[in-house]
Amino acid sequence: MKAMVLHGPGQALVLEDRPDPQPGAADVVVRVEACAVCRTDLHVVDGDLPDPLRPVVPGHEIVGIVAAVGADVDPSCLGRRVGVPWLGHTCGCCRFCEAGAENLCDHPVFTGYTRDGGFATHVVADAAFTVPLDGACDPVTTAPLMCAGLIGWRALSMAGDARRIGLYGFGAAAHIIAQVCRWQGRDVYAFTSPGDHAAQDHAWSLGAAWAGGSDMAPPDLLDAAIIFAPVGALVPAALAAVVKGGIVICGGIHMSDIPAFPYGLLWGERRLVSVANLTRADATAFMAVAPKVGLRMAVTVYPLADANHALDDLRHGRFQGAAVLVP
Repeated sequence: MKAMVLHGPGQALVLEDRPDPQPGAADVVVRVEACAVCRTDLHVVDGDLPDPLRPVVPGHEIVGIVAAVGADVDPSCLGRRVGVPWLGHTCGCCRFCEAGAENLCDHPVFTGYTRDGGFATHVVADAAFTVPLDGACDPVTTAPLMCAGLIGWRALSMAGDARRIGLYGFGAAAHIIAQVCRWQGRDVYAFTSPGDHAAQDHAWSLGAAWAGGSDMAPPDLLDAAIIFAPVGALVPAALAAVVKGGIVICGGIHMSDIPAFPYGLLWGERRLVSVANLTRADATAFMAVAPKVGLRMAVTVYPLADANHALDDLRHGRFQGAAVLVP
């Protein structure tokens, strides 16, 4: 097999030949058809996240075909298309797992971070944490759903029945969730980097009620705001944009420091919460909804060997939507 391997923080990924992987008893080996590139992969590469596997193969938005199964896995899985998301395994016995909050597991395993991921031709995954997929689905446009879609869905669920939704950072997750919001009858307000007219045009094309820079105030107060950009300074800006009783949801795994802000921005029973990882129930719920939405996915495809190029383009906002690696 071939894999793009990270050996140390800040280093370029290296294309390597590795022995073909063998599944553990509860595992499957997946032949990767497509793996989307997530901002979390940048955080892994840059060393923003603590205690990664080293060396590690990044990538956790994976779609592929089951090529081998472990001794304890139903052999009927062979040849089926599955997704492999960020949450790769949980202990099942900590207080969070027992309470149905496996996203907060005390002893989790994360794909492309604490176990090798999908920037490769093959990946080993815990069979119980794969996502069954329609065999006819397009792997390239489905891959971003495995994180951008799932995390966006979990974040949106925290907004309750909010009608006016602000999305800060209009990238892979926001362009998916904006379409879900419109399908649900909500109004979308898209906040981009100041002056990023391409992203604003993209938001308008997907039915946004308003699009502008993150340095601007929306024309209407928001019921909820979801922050996808890893920029702490957006937190007080979003709090200032939501109504009393509104909620600001931080949807990323990493964010720059949040600056001090006056208590008045939080007062009025405004809430500030974070989203941590995802659950298998999130995947079941979202993958049942996604086909009904009629998602128009914006993807830019790169060959596996160009993973460093894709990461750099993501870092500098050179494309709309998601980047997807295809072995």
